[in-house]
Amino acid sequence: MTGVEVPTDTATASRSGSGMARRLRQLGLLGISQAGVTVIAFLTQVLLARSLPKADFGAFMSVMSLVTLAGPLAIFGVAEFWLQRFGREGSRAFRWVRPSIALVAVTSGLLVVALVGWGLLDRHDAGTGDLRIGLAPIILSLVAMALSGSALQLQGAYGRLAALQLAPQVGRLLVAVLTLSFGLSALMVALGYALVAAVMVAMSVLMIAPFWYGRATLEGHPPVPRRPTRPPRARHLVAATWLFLLGSLFYQLGMQLGVVVSAEFLSSESAAVLAVPMTLLTAIYLLPRIVYQQYFLAKLHRWSRSNRNAVLIAYRAGTVGMIGLGLLLGAVVALVGRYAIPLIFGAEYRTSVPVMAILALAIPLRFGAASVESLLMSGGLVRQKVLYQGLGSLAYLAALATAIPLFGVAGAAWATVLSEAIVLVLFWSRAKRDVVAGADLPSWAEIRRTVIRS
Repeated sequence: MTGVEVPTDTATASRSGSGMARRLRQLGLLGISQAGVTVIAFLTQVLLARSLPKADFGAFMSVMSLVTLAGPLAIFGVAEFWLQRFGREGSRAFRWVRPSIALVAVTSGLLVVALVGWGLLDRHDAGTGDLRIGLAPIILSLVAMALSGSALQLQGAYGRLAALQLAPQVGRLLVAVLTLSFGLSALMVALGYALVAAVMVAMSVLMIAPFWYGRATLEGHPPVPRRPTRPPRARHLVAATWLFLLGSLFYQLGMQLGVVVSAEFLSSESAAVLAVPMTLLTAIYLLPRIVYQQYFLAKLHRWSRSNRNAVLIAYRAGTVGMIGLGLLLGAVVALVGRYAIPLIFGAEYRTSVPVMAILALAIPLRFGAASVESLLMSGGLVRQKVLYQGLGSLAYLAALATAIPLFGVAGAAWATVLSEAIVLVLFWSRAKRDVVAGADLPSWAEIRRTVIRS
């Protein structure tokens, strides 16, 4: 295969084996973390659904969805921007760190104030207003964890990254156990989540500190002396991050908006019916995000400038593999969910079963889109990627507006599947045209040999 040398001695083979083992260990750590996050997050929602009245659980989940939607606005694309800039510039990108942290401090502070103010002023439903106030600090933890996650990925510290992903889920699980044991209210759950968020902010600050001082060691980049440089202006930073902001916002719209709309235009009980399968779907969607956003994305940014073969391998093996895995998981979720949901959550959530069956169709679509999306981002096609996500979000909004009045919660599920299909088709057609660009794809035998030697 062009550009790939075959090892000719034992030492080279040993080094290759060592590199392969290291990569497998890194992915293994993230995989174990993903499994833990999935199981713990699901168990937490089960305990809350069984502990809280259905209406209270629906109200709590709708506000959590709203807070999660605010996350991309607070992060303002900085976490993804760090991966891109450091992947391309190495240590020269440290000049962006302090201005970008100042930017997210402002955006997250404004959003927290806005959510607290909404809770104080809108007392039509006092319980929901109190939940908005209690859950507002989670916005700060979303920002802190996104930045610290990018920092750890850039350093190749995948063990600490795995621990970071698990920590908040363990804290929330503890809150859910206390809720079940002592009959805590939804507001007390919100305050418990806020306490967990405060701990995560403190942990994340420690992980981000080396980047603030410019002393972090970057994976894949040789250490070079830092030269004093003028920090970029705020307008240059905003111009560089707004596309990442929109991309993250459109992603969260597809995950969270259905629950929020169901609560506002149907009922809190309807939001609970949709929140149960969406909780599982959110946990499953973490898998492609971990594989690409937290492991391969920084590498793909490097490969896009220096290793064309690696990009083609990522296109063929990654896309086929992720869609295949998504089909398998979708089938399992649809079949098992039919019996597991009423058994685990209770008979009152039996109406969530057909909704879960519909949403299972979206799993292979999202897995395939995640693979192709990373190639568009690393290939300098961020504007086009965001445009396609925006078109998918518009289609989702139109489908929600049409389907929810006609079909209720099931309509929200079908709207989700439709938007996922549209985004995958748009992503894939652009990647085939501009990333592959007519190149001959490596055979599966070549891919296997290259992976073993890498």
